[in-house]
Amino acid sequence: MERSTGDFARGYDRAGRGDSSYFAWTNHGKESIVLDLKTDEDAQLLHRLIDRADVFVQNLAPGAFARLGFDTTELRAHNPRLITCDISGYGESEAVADKKAYDLLVQAESGLIGISGGANELGRIGISIVDIGAGITAYTAVLEALVTRAVSNTGSALKVSLFDVAAEWMTVPFAQHVHGDGGPARVGLRHPTIAPYGAYETADGRLTLLAVQNEREWELLCINVLGRPDIASDPRYGSNNDRVANRGLLELDLSNEILNARRDHLSGPTR
Repeated sequence: MERSTGDFARGYDRAGRGDSSYFAWTNHGKESIVLDLKTDEDAQLLHRLIDRADVFVQNLAPGAFARLGFDTTELRAHNPRLITCDISGYGESEAVADKKAYDLLVQAESGLIGISGGANELGRIGISIVDIGAGITAYTAVLEALVTRAVSNTGSALKVSLFDVAAEWMTVPFAQHVHGDGGPARVGLRHPTIAPYGAYETADGRLTLLAVQNEREWELLCINVLGRPDIASDPRYGSNNDRVANRGLLELDLSNEILNARRDHLSGPTR
Protein backbone atom coordinates (compact mmCIF):
# COMPACT_ATOMS: atom_id res chain seq x y z
CA MET A 1 0.00 0.00 0.00
CA GLU A 2 1.40 3.38 -1.03
CA ARG A 3 0.49 7.01 -0.59
CA SER A 4 -0.69 8.99 -3.61
CA THR A 5 2.81 10.37 -4.18
CA GLY A 6 4.28 6.86 -4.13
CA ASP A 7 6.64 5.18 -1.70
CA PHE A 8 9.60 7.53 -1.23
CA ALA A 9 11.93 4.53 -1.54
CA ARG A 10 11.11 4.50 -5.26
CA GLY A 11 13.39 7.50 -5.67
CA TYR A 12 16.64 6.33 -4.07
CA ASP A 13 18.12 5.63 -7.51
CA ARG A 14 16.87 4.78 -11.01
CA ALA A 15 18.48 1.38 -11.52
CA GLY A 16 15.19 -0.55 -11.37
CA ARG A 17 13.84 0.57 -14.75
CA GLY A 18 12.98 3.98 -13.41
CA ASP A 19 12.39 2.95 -9.81
CA SER A 20 15.14 2.42 -7.29
CA SER A 21 16.98 -0.88 -7.05
CA TYR A 22 15.92 -1.07 -3.39
CA PHE A 23 12.24 -0.77 -4.27
CA ALA A 24 12.49 -3.21 -7.18
CA TRP A 25 14.26 -5.83 -5.06
CA THR A 26 11.87 -5.76 -2.10
CA ASN A 27 8.64 -5.39 -4.09
CA HIS A 28 9.03 -7.44 -7.27
CA GLY A 29 6.12 -9.80 -7.79
CA LYS A 30 3.83 -7.80 -5.50
CA GLU A 31 0.66 -5.91 -6.29
CA SER A 32 0.38 -2.29 -5.15
CA ILE A 33 -2.57 -0.12 -4.25
CA VAL A 34 -2.70 3.62 -3.60
CA LEU A 35 -4.89 4.57 -0.63
CA ASP A 36 -5.51 7.70 1.40
CA LEU A 37 -6.60 6.34 4.75
CA LYS A 38 -7.86 9.73 5.85
CA THR A 39 -10.80 9.29 3.49
CA ASP A 40 -13.70 7.04 4.48
CA GLU A 41 -13.83 5.32 1.10
CA ASP A 42 -10.20 4.21 1.12
CA ALA A 43 -10.27 3.31 4.81
CA GLN A 44 -13.28 1.06 4.28
CA LEU A 45 -11.58 -0.56 1.29
CA LEU A 46 -8.54 -1.43 3.41
CA HIS A 47 -10.79 -2.83 6.14
CA ARG A 48 -12.42 -5.12 3.57
CA LEU A 49 -9.02 -6.28 2.35
CA ILE A 50 -7.85 -7.02 5.90
CA ASP A 51 -11.05 -8.93 6.67
CA ARG A 52 -10.07 -11.38 3.92
CA ALA A 53 -6.34 -11.44 4.63
CA ASP A 54 -4.17 -14.10 6.25
CA VAL A 55 -1.40 -11.70 7.23
CA PHE A 56 -1.23 -7.94 7.67
CA VAL A 57 2.17 -6.22 8.01
CA GLN A 58 2.71 -2.52 8.68
CA ASN A 59 5.66 -0.35 9.65
CA LEU A 60 4.24 3.08 10.31
CA ALA A 61 5.40 4.91 13.43
CA PRO A 62 4.09 3.29 16.65
CA GLY A 63 0.46 4.25 17.18
CA ALA A 64 0.05 5.92 13.78
CA PHE A 65 -1.95 3.09 12.24
CA ALA A 66 -4.24 2.84 15.26
CA ARG A 67 -4.94 6.58 15.02
CA LEU A 68 -6.09 6.01 11.45
CA GLY A 69 -8.64 3.48 12.74
CA PHE A 70 -6.63 0.31 12.30
CA ASP A 71 -5.75 -0.89 15.79
CA THR A 72 -4.29 -4.34 15.30
CA THR A 73 -6.03 -5.76 18.37
CA GLU A 74 -9.39 -4.71 16.96
CA LEU A 75 -8.47 -6.04 13.53
CA ARG A 76 -7.80 -9.48 15.01
CA ALA A 77 -11.02 -9.34 17.04
CA HIS A 78 -12.90 -8.86 13.78
CA ASN A 79 -10.83 -11.52 11.97
CA PRO A 80 -9.59 -14.02 14.61
CA ARG A 81 -7.44 -15.91 12.11
CA LEU A 82 -5.55 -12.76 11.11
CA ILE A 83 -1.81 -12.59 11.77
CA THR A 84 -0.63 -9.02 12.33
CA CYS A 85 2.99 -7.94 12.28
CA ASP A 86 3.97 -4.48 13.49
CA ILE A 87 7.52 -3.43 12.58
CA SER A 88 9.01 -0.49 14.47
CA GLY A 89 12.39 1.06 15.03
CA TYR A 90 12.79 0.63 18.77
CA GLY A 91 9.56 -0.89 20.04
CA GLU A 92 6.35 0.77 21.08
CA SER A 93 7.07 2.20 24.52
CA GLU A 94 6.34 5.90 24.93
CA ALA A 95 10.01 6.70 25.57
CA VAL A 96 11.11 5.57 22.11
CA ALA A 97 7.95 5.73 20.01
CA ASP A 98 8.90 9.04 18.37
CA LYS A 99 12.53 8.17 17.58
CA LYS A 100 13.52 8.04 13.93
CA ALA A 101 14.87 4.62 13.03
CA TYR A 102 17.21 4.71 10.06
CA ASP A 103 19.51 1.82 9.28
CA LEU A 104 22.71 3.72 10.08
CA LEU A 105 21.34 4.99 13.40
CA VAL A 106 20.39 1.49 14.53
CA GLN A 107 23.74 0.11 13.36
CA ALA A 108 25.35 2.69 15.64
CA GLU A 109 23.07 2.37 18.66
CA SER A 110 23.19 -1.42 18.66
CA GLY A 111 26.99 -1.40 18.49
CA LEU A 112 27.37 -2.85 15.00
CA ILE A 113 29.52 -0.03 13.68
CA GLY A 114 31.62 -0.20 16.83
CA ILE A 115 32.96 -3.57 15.68
CA SER A 116 33.07 -2.76 11.95
CA GLY A 117 35.75 -0.95 9.99
CA GLY A 118 39.43 -0.54 10.65
CA ALA A 119 41.40 0.33 13.75
CA ASN A 120 41.23 4.07 13.07
CA GLU A 121 37.86 4.40 11.39
CA LEU A 122 34.34 3.23 12.10
CA GLY A 123 32.64 1.33 9.30
CA ARG A 124 29.02 1.15 8.24
CA ILE A 125 28.10 -2.32 6.99
CA GLY A 126 27.84 -1.83 3.25
CA ILE A 127 24.18 -2.75 2.81
CA SER A 128 21.12 -1.77 4.85
CA ILE A 129 21.66 -4.81 7.00
CA VAL A 130 19.33 -3.82 9.84
CA ASP A 131 16.42 -3.07 7.50
CA ILE A 132 16.98 -6.37 5.72
CA GLY A 133 17.41 -8.29 8.97
CA ALA A 134 14.20 -6.90 10.43
CA GLY A 135 12.33 -7.92 7.30
CA ILE A 136 13.75 -11.44 7.38
CA THR A 137 12.95 -11.73 11.10
CA ALA A 138 9.37 -10.61 10.45
CA TYR A 139 9.12 -13.10 7.57
CA THR A 140 10.34 -15.94 9.79
CA ALA A 141 7.93 -14.96 12.56
CA VAL A 142 5.01 -14.88 10.13
CA LEU A 143 5.87 -18.36 8.84
CA GLU A 144 5.93 -19.68 12.41
CA ALA A 145 2.60 -17.97 13.12
CA LEU A 146 1.05 -19.59 10.04
CA VAL A 147 2.17 -23.02 11.25
CA THR A 148 0.75 -22.27 14.71
CA ARG A 149 -2.53 -21.11 13.19
CA ALA A 150 -2.85 -24.37 11.27
CA VAL A 151 -3.08 -26.10 14.65
CA SER A 152 -4.89 -23.50 16.77
CA ASN A 153 -7.06 -21.87 14.07
CA THR A 154 -6.15 -18.56 15.71
CA GLY A 155 -3.99 -15.72 14.46
CA SER A 156 -1.12 -14.00 16.25
CA ALA A 157 0.11 -10.52 17.09
CA LEU A 158 3.76 -10.17 16.09
CA LYS A 159 6.00 -7.23 16.91
CA VAL A 160 9.50 -6.76 15.50
CA SER A 161 11.85 -3.84 16.11
CA LEU A 162 14.96 -2.99 14.14
CA PHE A 163 16.92 -2.37 17.33
CA ASP A 164 15.99 -5.71 18.89
CA VAL A 165 17.09 -7.54 15.74
CA ALA A 166 20.46 -5.78 15.63
CA ALA A 167 20.97 -6.17 19.38
CA GLU A 168 20.41 -9.92 19.10
CA TRP A 169 23.20 -10.10 16.53
CA MET A 170 25.49 -8.43 19.05
CA THR A 171 25.17 -11.26 21.58
CA VAL A 172 28.67 -12.65 20.99
CA PRO A 173 30.47 -9.26 21.13
CA PHE A 174 28.46 -8.43 24.25
CA ALA A 175 29.41 -11.71 25.93
CA GLN A 176 33.05 -11.12 25.01
CA HIS A 177 32.88 -7.62 26.47
CA VAL A 178 31.24 -8.67 29.74
CA HIS A 179 32.78 -12.07 30.37
CA GLY A 180 35.97 -12.03 28.30
CA ASP A 181 38.87 -9.67 27.78
CA GLY A 182 36.76 -6.86 26.33
CA GLY A 183 34.75 -6.46 23.18
CA PRO A 184 36.20 -7.33 19.77
CA ALA A 185 38.57 -4.83 18.20
CA ARG A 186 37.92 -3.30 14.79
CA VAL A 187 40.33 -5.12 12.48
CA GLY A 188 38.98 -4.53 8.97
CA LEU A 189 38.96 -7.76 6.96
CA ARG A 190 40.74 -9.56 9.78
CA HIS A 191 38.81 -11.50 12.42
CA PRO A 192 39.10 -10.31 16.03
CA THR A 193 39.33 -13.83 17.47
CA ILE A 194 40.52 -16.06 14.60
CA ALA A 195 43.88 -16.05 12.80
CA PRO A 196 44.94 -16.15 10.06
CA TYR A 197 41.95 -14.44 8.52
CA GLY A 198 41.96 -11.68 5.92
CA ALA A 199 43.49 -10.43 2.67
CA TYR A 200 47.11 -10.87 1.61
CA GLU A 201 48.91 -9.45 -1.42
CA THR A 202 50.37 -11.93 -3.91
CA ALA A 203 53.33 -11.73 -6.31
CA ASP A 204 51.12 -10.61 -9.20
CA GLY A 205 49.80 -7.63 -7.24
CA ARG A 206 46.44 -9.19 -6.48
CA LEU A 207 44.81 -10.10 -3.19
CA THR A 208 43.99 -13.54 -1.86
CA LEU A 209 41.67 -14.12 1.07
CA LEU A 210 42.44 -16.64 3.80
CA ALA A 211 40.05 -17.88 6.45
CA VAL A 212 41.53 -20.64 8.62
CA GLN A 213 38.91 -22.09 10.94
CA ASN A 214 40.68 -25.03 12.61
CA GLU A 215 44.01 -26.77 13.14
CA ARG A 216 43.57 -29.12 10.18
CA GLU A 217 43.18 -26.15 7.84
CA TRP A 218 46.16 -24.42 9.46
CA GLU A 219 48.40 -27.40 8.78
CA LEU A 220 47.13 -27.73 5.20
CA LEU A 221 47.86 -24.06 4.56
CA CYS A 222 51.39 -24.22 5.91
CA ILE A 223 52.41 -27.61 4.52
CA ASN A 224 50.41 -28.16 1.32
CA VAL A 225 50.04 -24.57 0.11
CA LEU A 226 53.04 -22.65 1.41
CA GLY A 227 55.46 -25.56 1.74
CA ARG A 228 56.47 -24.39 5.22
CA PRO A 229 55.95 -27.19 7.76
CA ASP A 230 58.19 -25.25 10.14
CA ILE A 231 55.54 -22.54 10.43
CA ALA A 232 52.90 -25.16 11.13
CA SER A 233 54.96 -26.57 14.00
CA ASP A 234 56.07 -23.20 15.40
CA PRO A 235 54.89 -23.17 19.05
CA ARG A 236 54.00 -19.49 18.74
CA TYR A 237 51.25 -20.59 16.36
CA GLY A 238 50.33 -23.83 18.10
CA SER A 239 46.66 -22.99 18.53
CA ASN A 240 44.25 -20.36 17.34
CA ASN A 241 44.64 -18.50 20.63
CA ASP A 242 48.41 -18.52 20.14
CA ARG A 243 48.06 -17.23 16.59
CA VAL A 244 45.77 -14.41 17.70
CA ALA A 245 48.15 -13.49 20.53
CA ASN A 246 51.07 -13.43 18.07
CA ARG A 247 49.12 -12.00 15.15
CA GLY A 248 51.82 -9.46 14.25
CA LEU A 249 54.51 -12.12 13.79
CA LEU A 250 52.06 -14.44 12.07
CA GLU A 251 51.04 -11.75 9.58
CA LEU A 252 54.68 -11.06 8.78
CA ASP A 253 55.51 -14.73 8.19
CA LEU A 254 52.47 -15.36 6.02
CA SER A 255 52.76 -12.09 4.09
CA ASN A 256 56.35 -12.86 3.14
CA GLU A 257 55.41 -16.30 1.85
CA ILE A 258 52.26 -15.25 0.02
CA LEU A 259 53.97 -12.25 -1.56
CA ASN A 260 56.26 -14.69 -3.40
CA ALA A 261 53.39 -16.67 -4.93
CA ARG A 262 50.87 -15.94 -7.65
CA ARG A 263 47.22 -15.94 -6.67
CA ASP A 264 46.25 -18.71 -9.09
CA HIS A 265 48.96 -20.90 -7.52
CA LEU A 266 47.45 -20.34 -4.08
CA SER A 267 43.76 -20.57 -4.90
CA GLY A 268 43.68 -24.20 -6.08
CA PRO A 269 45.21 -25.93 -3.05
CA THR A 270 43.28 -23.79 -0.55
CA ARG A 271 39.78 -24.61 -1.76
